[in-house]
Amino acid sequence: MDISICWLRRDLRLTDHAALYHALKAGRPVLLLFIFDQNILSKLDNKKDARLTFIHQTLKRLRAELQEQGSSLLVKFGSPEEVWPEILKEYKVKAVYANHDYEPYATKRDDGLAEYLRSEEIPFFTYKDQVIFEKAEVIKADGKPYTVFTPYYKQWLQKLNTFYAKPYPTERYFKNLFQTPHLPFPSLSDLGFEATDHQFPSPDFESKLHHYHADRDYPAKDATTHLGLHLRFGTISIRAAVRAAQEQQASKWLSELAWREFYMMILWHFPHITDRAFKPAYDNIEWRNNETEFAAWCEGKTGYPLVDAGMRQLNETGFMHNRVRMVVASFLCKHLLIDWRWGETYFAEKLLDYELASNVGGWQWACGSGNDAAPYFRVFNPELQLQKFDPKREYVYRWAPAYRLAIAPIPIVEHTFARDRVLKAFKKALT
Repeated sequence: MDISICWLRRDLRLTDHAALYHALKAGRPVLLLFIFDQNILSKLDNKKDARLTFIHQTLKRLRAELQEQGSSLLVKFGSPEEVWPEILKEYKVKAVYANHDYEPYATKRDDGLAEYLRSEEIPFFTYKDQVIFEKAEVIKADGKPYTVFTPYYKQWLQKLNTFYAKPYPTERYFKNLFQTPHLPFPSLSDLGFEATDHQFPSPDFESKLHHYHADRDYPAKDATTHLGLHLRFGTISIRAAVRAAQEQQASKWLSELAWREFYMMILWHFPHITDRAFKPAYDNIEWRNNETEFAAWCEGKTGYPLVDAGMRQLNETGFMHNRVRMVVASFLCKHLLIDWRWGETYFAEKLLDYELASNVGGWQWACGSGNDAAPYFRVFNPELQLQKFDPKREYVYRWAPAYRLAIAPIPIVEHTFARDRVLKAFKKALT
């Protein structure tokens, strides 16, 4: 039987799904595919990476939903360039559908697939799905990309209307799902990984929007939505998130969704930012890169309560409160004069909600090397941040209880000394 394939990547859901909607609506039976990409998994040293457990659990749920429709989920393990020829031998594939992915590896992968499918005379249709606006959809009047958030966001808001946030009604066309009995489903051990007992955040975020603006900066209140993981893997649609923000008039949270798209747009236009400074002069900084001090930062043993609590929360849960992320990132780059790329790499290993664009953007912002970044002479004082945002030390005592017992580590660097040192180092690099 002639079929179409809808390739799931960062869009692990059946509802409000652009590529799946277009595939189903075309009328040919649609088989859903997920590939555990060997090119990506081979770089994961932690064989208990909780993100793999999350993906695996999500795919199991998707398979169950598809089985209720008489269909199933095709799951493969290997590099896409090896898997696709196998699929074309197994099935009479007449079209392939997928949603856009904007990270450098993904664009190279998809370009390669498009070329291969073209050689097999199979069309490859791709769609915008994980953002409201992509690539060059929000640009300046002269056709150049914005590099400052505020004017970008003004135009983003002007373009935003109910049309852009409307859901794709995939359910109307579920009758066009390829009817097939259960397909093989690999275990995590088949992939070389182990399951974790991690408790993942609920995708039910709407109850937190009402208090988000007032409470979001106070880590002990846990007032943020924890939706990053679900946006990262597409278990919830960005359009659903935007509609909820509009309905509840949660303007501050809506702006955070726009920041995510801003950084994706920046990565698209300036792909060098993954390993070089957006502002080239910052590549001249003479980093100290002291490995002992970096280890202390990673382990939450810097002697600064808010920094240590944040790092321990990250290490234990795969999550860190956003305000604290700014403090720990600034501390690494400016107090310790350690290259922002070291911190970005560590976050990439640990964060459940890791997204390349947002992580690189956030780290370069904290360092001062990014677009629309804090100026280099702005150095967060971790003690003042603690007094302002965790005055009762509830967050600190939760994640770094040694501070309650007065047996905490001695600060590895004194704030005033560190501030003077980094200002001299940055000034030397930038003049």
